[in-house]
Amino acid sequence: MSRIVGIDPGSARIGIAISDERGSIAFPRETIQARGGYEDAARRVREALSDDEISLAVVGLPLRLDGSEGEAARRARAFGEVLGEALGVDVVFWDERLTTVAAERSLRDMGRRGAKSRDVVDQSAATILLQGYLDAN
Repeated sequence: MSRIVGIDPGSARIGIAISDERGSIAFPRETIQARGGYEDAARRVREALSDDEISLAVVGLPLRLDGSEGEAARRARAFGEVLGEALGVDVVFWDERLTTVAAERSLRDMGRRGAKSRDVVDQSAATILLQGYLDAN
């Protein structure tokens, strides 16, 4: 059965989450470095998901607090287009406002802090993003 992947794209790191086979629960998967351009990053995401059958990619869209799109949202859309081609799936863009803040707060509440938590924050943000999409659909 296929799964849905959640992507939290950032300028330094890309958080990856994946759904269960029923598409009801999101799980953190991995964090990869976002260097080398969109094609290279999309290839690394594809490699990270090579053992999974993916049916849809949900890419976080970092909207401004007023709901408008800025430069970060334009970069997320450009990356999402390249990612969709690399994975051979449709891409849905999902509002990711404050997912990183929520992930950091949750990890801090569990006692995880500092530089060691950065990768986990990105995976957690991708998981929050994907779970929001799954719950809405």
